[in-house]
Amino acid sequence: MSPLKASDAELFYAYLMNRLTLFGFGVLIITFLIYVTGILSSYVPMDKVIQYWTQPSHTYLTANNIHPGWNWVGKVNYGDFLVNLPVAMLAGVTIVCYIGVIFKFLKTREYILVVIAILEVLVLSAAASGILQTGGH
Repeated sequence: MSPLKASDAELFYAYLMNRLTLFGFGVLIITFLIYVTGILSSYVPMDKVIQYWTQPSHTYLTANNIHPGWNWVGKVNYGDFLVNLPVAMLAGVTIVCYIGVIFKFLKTREYILVVIAILEVLVLSAAASGILQTGGH
């Protein structure tokens, strides 16, 4: 029995996933250091954050006039919101990888896989955008 070999699309997906994840992790470390060193001021001071650790997240959000969803993007000039940027980047890595393999599937004329990958991109993008209004947000 011969060992299984990964296809070009699988190898490309894995390569993209590895590179983008490492990049995102590096950005996460940098933004966290910016936050903890105080290079950028925090929207919510740490002594206030500590008060909310045992409270439901809704209490924290309401008390500090923070709205759930993508509203944090307008506050990336604060260190405590800047750290959300690499988290969002990491969440989008799968979408970027699927977009990348679509072209591999087109090249090999695997049109069913093209359709599946496009559908994956659409579903993941819709979920990430918040337009589906599901979950606890």
